Amino acid sequence: MGGASGRGGETITGAVVPPISLSTTFKYQAPGQLLAVTGFVYSRDGNPARNGFESAVAALEGCTHGVAFASGSAAIAMVIMTLPKGSHVISVSDVYGGTFETLTKISPNMGYSATFITSAMTHATKLIWLESPINPTMKLVDIAAVAAQAIRVNLDVLVGADNTFLSPTSSAHSLGAEVVVHSATKYLNGHSDVSPLVELVIYPGLASHLQHELDKRQRTVFGGMIAFRIKGDLATATAFFQHLKTVTIAESLGVVESLAELPATMTHGNLPVDDRIKLGITDNLIRVSVSVEDAEDIIQDVLQALEKAGEGQ
Repeated sequence: MGGASGRGGETITGAVVPPISLSTTFKYQAPGQLLAVTGFVYSRDGNPARNGFESAVAALEGCTHGVAFASGSAAIAMVIMTLPKGSHVISVSDVYGGTFETLTKISPNMGYSATFITSAMTHATKLIWLESPINPTMKLVDIAAVAAQAIRVNLDVLVGADNTFLSPTSSAHSLGAEVVVHSATKYLNGHSDVSPLVELVIYPGLASHLQHELDKRQRTVFGGMIAFRIKGDLATATAFFQHLKTVTIAESLGVVESLAELPATMTHGNLPVDDRIKLGITDNLIRVSVSVEDAEDIIQDVLQALEKAGEGQ
């Protein structure tokens, strides 16, 4: 695919917008000889529409190649499976729940081991997996520093990053990540600070965030992902969701609807409770993906849901 941007016209017909290719198979010039102009054989291996998408996303990140998978979790699993059997993976602790399951339940059956700490590199370490901000606690990882340390300690280690929360507006690749994963159903496809009912707002774009300066160095925009702790317990948090009207209750992010989720029972419900609490994923932590609705509509919806949830305290 190279570094082509996926734009500028379809190469055969000159169509400005590349058409969707619905063909499952492609014509040979002769037995065993592909058509030189296309090089396509079977859509499972590649087709014009998918290749254009892959090269466009790669170009956005500043990478030379891109590969599309059926899901972000499938992409992460494939990154792991490219490693030699017996390889060791280091990951940030409070990683996305699906990635945690891949590293702890699926990968061990295939001969891979994982450690959830950034200072545990061994001779068998072949991959360091990062998220920044981390889902859902919004903690940051200094990608450039980790990448530099990885090179100093082990030249064979690969640094990978899930950049879904940021989108290519801030390139993890430019900071040192050699492999970057995006869940394309989020920002790629997705065309109020003070309240007595909120214990804490967690948003790297706020000066009050402990890693605000790092966030300013790592990205050009602060993004639409925000987390906060509602004053109360799991019951209070659940009540908040019951009163939302504009914001939709769902696990995804970066789409054209604002979404909210309760990580304790949704994306990270599979984590052991004690481990989840240690990571800061408390029963009252709420994650919001802010989208394109009128800002005042979103604010008013969150405020009225907070007020109604707080009435039961």
